Amino acid sequence: MTYVDGFVLPIPKKNVDAYRRMSRKAGKVWIEHGAHDYKECVGEDLNIKGMLSFTKGTKVKPGETIIFAFITYKSRAHRDRVNKKVMADPRMDSPPENMPFDPKRMMYGGFKAIVDLVAEPK
Repeated sequence: MTYVDGFVLPIPKKNVDAYRRMSRKAGKVWIEHGAHDYKECVGEDLNIKGMLSFTKGTKVKPGETIIFAFITYKSRAHRDRVNKKVMADPRMDSPPENMPFDPKRMMYGGFKAIVDLVAEPK
C-alpha cells in the first residue's frame, strides 16, 4: 500500500514564486531518487465555514498563505531508502536562512495509505 509524506507550512505570499522554484528543483531530486509522485500546492480556498481551516490551524500571519505538499512512495521502507538518498544529495544543501519560509513552522508526517483510489482514464 502507498506511503505518503505530507507537509503543511505557512509562507509569505511574496515568497511563493521563490518557493515554487526551490520546490521544482527538490521535486526533481526526489523523483530521480525513486519517489513515485511529488506535489506542492498553494492555498486558494482556505476559509471553509464550520471547519478548522489550515490558516487557523497554522496561525498564519497577515500576508501569508499555506503550502500543502505530499510525496508518495511504494512503502515506508521505500520512503526511508529514497529520503536517505535525497538527504545525501548535495543539491539539497541549503541553509535554513536561505529558505523562502520558516522551516520551524513546517508540519510534517509520514502516513500509510488506507484508501488508494485512482480514476480510470476516460
